[in-house]
Amino acid sequence: MPDAPILGGGTLQLDDAVFGVEFNGPLVHQNVRHELNARRQGTSASKTRGQVSGGGAKPWRQKGTGRARAGSSRSPIWTGGGTVFGPQPRHYTFKVNRKEKRAALRSVLSLHAGRGTVAGLNVASFDTPSTKAAVSTLKDWDATGSTLIVLGTGEDRTALSFRNLPKTVVLPAAHVGVADVVGAGRLLLTAAAVDELVARATGEGAPATTEEVA
Repeated sequence: MPDAPILGGGTLQLDDAVFGVEFNGPLVHQNVRHELNARRQGTSASKTRGQVSGGGAKPWRQKGTGRARAGSSRSPIWTGGGTVFGPQPRHYTFKVNRKEKRAALRSVLSLHAGRGTVAGLNVASFDTPSTKAAVSTLKDWDATGSTLIVLGTGEDRTALSFRNLPKTVVLPAAHVGVADVVGAGRLLLTAAAVDELVARATGEGAPATTEEVA
């Protein structure tokens, strides 16, 4: 069973079924595209010639002026005219099966566990918000790159200590996606967050997490 050090002392045991599986690159790529596409607003829009104001009257008579025929000043070839085949509001989402989402989450969590870029966080140390203590904790871990801090339900006060740090993202376990995990350089997890992630990745009830204090 893989484990991770708890910053400040101790060991966090990780479920082998979630943190010890083989990495599946194509499945992770599909889920990352799915999540990032779902975050797109898709509100870009342009007006067609039927939506642009004006252009009700024919600019000049059909013949006799020496100029090309024109039926409306809102024609796409005129300045200020409508747009042909321009962007319209749409959604970019596509379906990914529930089992594929769970498998992708297990895959990226196992990738971090295999690289040794997972550590535990003792929330009791941050009952009183302290950015200085948060900086010291990350410095002791010698964390480089971006850090994703995942908190369990009811651990919102801990987020107050880390939310303003550069290259640090704090998310509740219920909102963490495959794209968030695979895009982070390191993972900092609380015991409750590990339980919730295991429950999400397996589709079962959250198993107990074991902490062994050194």
